[in-house]
Amino acid sequence: MHIQDPASQRLTWSKSPKSVLVIKKIRDASLLQPFKELCVYLMEENNMIVYVEKKVLEDPAIVSDDRFGPVKRKFCTFREDYDDISNQIDLIVCLGGDGTLLYASSLFQGSVPPVMAFHLGSLGFLTPFNFENFQSQVTQVIQGNAAVVLRSRLKVRVVKELRGKKVAVPNGISENGVLAAALDAEVGKQVMQYQVLNEVVIDRGPSSYLSNVDVYLDGHLITTVQGDACPAGVIVSTPTGSTAYAAAAGASMIHPNVPAIMITPICPHSLSFRPIVVPAGVELKIMLSPEARNTVWVSFDGRKRQEVRHGDSISITTSRYPLPSICVRDPVSDWFESLAQCLHWNVRKKQAHFPEDEEDADEEAGAGRAGS
Repeated sequence: MHIQDPASQRLTWSKSPKSVLVIKKIRDASLLQPFKELCVYLMEENNMIVYVEKKVLEDPAIVSDDRFGPVKRKFCTFREDYDDISNQIDLIVCLGGDGTLLYASSLFQGSVPPVMAFHLGSLGFLTPFNFENFQSQVTQVIQGNAAVVLRSRLKVRVVKELRGKKVAVPNGISENGVLAAALDAEVGKQVMQYQVLNEVVIDRGPSSYLSNVDVYLDGHLITTVQGDACPAGVIVSTPTGSTAYAAAAGASMIHPNVPAIMITPICPHSLSFRPIVVPAGVELKIMLSPEARNTVWVSFDGRKRQEVRHGDSISITTSRYPLPSICVRDPVSDWFESLAQCLHWNVRKKQAHFPEDEEDADEEAGAGRAGS
């Protein structure tokens, strides 16, 4: 059995990339100049087609810049939730913090192009590139001279009952008396699907009651999560998300190359409920417990927050479409560098060593004790 070294994964282009999506953090004036420099370089030096979100070009500083006008007219624009550009992009470049990478992931519900993320935001755990030498770094990526880490995503399926409408009930008879055995089990239900890079968070929302949700793994009930305090609930995360909300809730941090799904309780009402790691590919199903006094709320990478009621369900498994994140050096070096630089993992002042004369004195004293 051969186990591939995660540091050996390399970016390989089947053909030279021609179209690039540039994601810029909104409402950050400090990013306007890097954004302009990058776009000019991509268009004029590399003859690439540049896509940007329409609201990025509505920034007054861009609108009023006459020198940027000729470049701006060449942009291809799109609007989130209206335009599908998933089949038109070869490369993604992010300017900002970790949120830009999460946003880029949300735009692609299927295959995701390679992502090059520049650290121009607050934390920068997922954005390893510095912008100072962006020309040479972008050139290397376009030429395929880069390592890549495949960050797994979660495929999430939310099924909700349409309240107030006639739907099939468990005894096989619909409310209007028509036999429902042959009907689709999801007739009369609303089904939504999401691709999630960090985590799915289920919490009790504004309610003051304990949260109670049942967690199934491949059809088997494995536990009921009962939580107290305001954010009580459960986090289901990828290894990439293990260094985000899950780490803050007390979970271990997992390298993104590890095929796994993490289940982390938030404010559990049991001292023995510890975070667990399950194999990638299993299917988790989360529902409100029958005895739950209140509803819960769910969000996906911090977005699309919505209420989940009795009878609704959330199914989670590993997605077939990971996010290829381009590395500065390699997946192992970049990850440990981020742990130290962003989270200050195991960073502390080292203990001072003894002066040489004290060390000699200690050795002589030890020899004297041994001789006596």
